[in-house]
Amino acid sequence: MVDLNNILPKTGILGRKGPDNAVISSITSDSRNVQKDSLFFAIPGLQTDGHQYIANAIEKGASAVVCENLPKAAPGNICFVVVEDSSKAMGEMASAYYDFPSAKLKLVGVTGTNGKTTSVFLLYSLFRDMGHKVGLISTVKYMIHNQELEATHTTPDSISLNKLLSQMVREGCEYCFMEVSSHAVNQKRIAGLNYTGGVFTNITHDHLDYHKTFDDYLAAKKSFFDQLD
Repeated sequence: MVDLNNILPKTGILGRKGPDNAVISSITSDSRNVQKDSLFFAIPGLQTDGHQYIANAIEKGASAVVCENLPKAAPGNICFVVVEDSSKAMGEMASAYYDFPSAKLKLVGVTGTNGKTTSVFLLYSLFRDMGHKVGLISTVKYMIHNQELEATHTTPDSISLNKLLSQMVREGCEYCFMEVSSHAVNQKRIAGLNYTGGVFTNITHDHLDYHKTFDDYLAAKKSFFDQLD
């Protein structure tokens, strides 16, 4: 169990309602995965809005909800945290929930229209051959040193991402090389991560079905590098 107050983001909180001593057993943005005392993130999506599932999450046992819009009928026994951007808050809080795993290894992100997968595999193989324990997050598969896991997305959601990184830390990985898609940057999936460095491969006029304009696509790529220290 984790004290909710210990994982709240430092900025972006607009208000709170309900108990201020909530403890949580798990975190999720999928109401189907809510258990007793879960923290549920209501994320506005392209096709569905997570705010529609707040009542369902509470019915299944959620003790706290992070949202951008407070429900009109908000039960008094549930802790509601209203934020500017629930996707960004989820990334930052997921990082805190898993005890900041990205800060405990050297995390390098690779972004670009083409070449991301090849680049992370080359880096993963090179550093393993040099004797290091290495993690890999790619479109093809995820690797925790020698353990192979099925890939679900080029860049997983922030909760899955931090859970994966925490497993790498537990296994003693020193490095992790991961693909960073422009979709993931735009959707704040990498919020709260501590990158050691970034690699840019190239950019072409692809993915404009999502980004609409080349300038928007370019801005998404650039914002990844703006986050580096």
